[in-house]
Amino acid sequence: MDQSRRRHLSALLAMLATGPTWAVNVRLAELAKAARAEGQVVSTGMPDTWANWRETWQDLLHEYGLAHLDHNLSSAEQLARIAAEGRDASIDLCDVGFEFAAQAKAAGLTRPHKPATWNEIPDWAKDTDGHWALAYTGTIAFAVNTRRVPQVPRSWKALLASPARVLIGDVGPTAQANAAVLAAAIALGGSETRLEPALQRLAELAVAGRLVSDNPTLARMKADHADVYVLWDFNALSLRHRLRNAADFEVIIPEDGSVVSGYAPLINRCAPHPNAALLAREFIFSDEGQLNLARGNARPIRVDALTLPGPVRRRLVDSAQYRNARALQPALWAREARKLGAVWAKDVLRNTGT
Repeated sequence: MDQSRRRHLSALLAMLATGPTWAVNVRLAELAKAARAEGQVVSTGMPDTWANWRETWQDLLHEYGLAHLDHNLSSAEQLARIAAEGRDASIDLCDVGFEFAAQAKAAGLTRPHKPATWNEIPDWAKDTDGHWALAYTGTIAFAVNTRRVPQVPRSWKALLASPARVLIGDVGPTAQANAAVLAAAIALGGSETRLEPALQRLAELAVAGRLVSDNPTLARMKADHADVYVLWDFNALSLRHRLRNAADFEVIIPEDGSVVSGYAPLINRCAPHPNAALLAREFIFSDEGQLNLARGNARPIRVDALTLPGPVRRRLVDSAQYRNARALQPALWAREARKLGAVWAKDVLRNTGT
């Protein structure tokens, strides 16, 4: 960590140490000391390459001596593991899709905590009791291999009418793939409670052998597993950045409609390293933690309160492309998303023979 960033964190610590107390009545300086004594934070769904978590874990190690371990699981898998472990928990912190955050609170899996920057988080993106808050948003995008698809589809309608092989992902367990289905529905005149327009057209892709239900990965993009990958904008940008043939890929927000969601870092109610988990969440919502996410091509939830460096701002998709993207309705979508895996298997995957 460079000296300017160290000074920023030291100033933040000094300011908060004399300010309001935490929900657990521990000032940040005292919490940092307690977290350092624990020495570790264990997460799920927060791997180094996702939204640039790497820099946050490096900062927590250098500044507070917190070693880090992650288990890369889907949102559904994370909640299932935390629920199964109960008081014998191995997980401190997890990062789940918007619609899974309310489920976690309802199941009694989370510990509330409002970081110092709580008032700068939009109301729509946080739980009033502090059980969850989005740290960053994602908008469903297309990563198009222009070498394989010279006529670049800039809308869902164009994509579905093209001959392109389309990767949607593992619908049901993964928030990203679920949101891809919702984005298609919105573009085709549907909604959270009316997914039929998307399911019908995606089933047609399956019949034609053009639908791939594997999750997008760097290896699959390198191997030309598909022609168009439907994924969060930040994932599309990050994966493209790591490809040798990055120039072959264009990242597009579909112009006829998309959906904006996000991910919420949750603290396990039974976290084995509770102080480290609280400190990690505090850091994630600080200016420095938010800038780390932006450097990973994610749009920080406190973006309006930040000054993004020019190189970081230029790595993001042009804001004009988001004009027809809308935020999902999390409470409504949480109910519908729970049904989606079974519906997808019945109405779409049966057409693939899997």
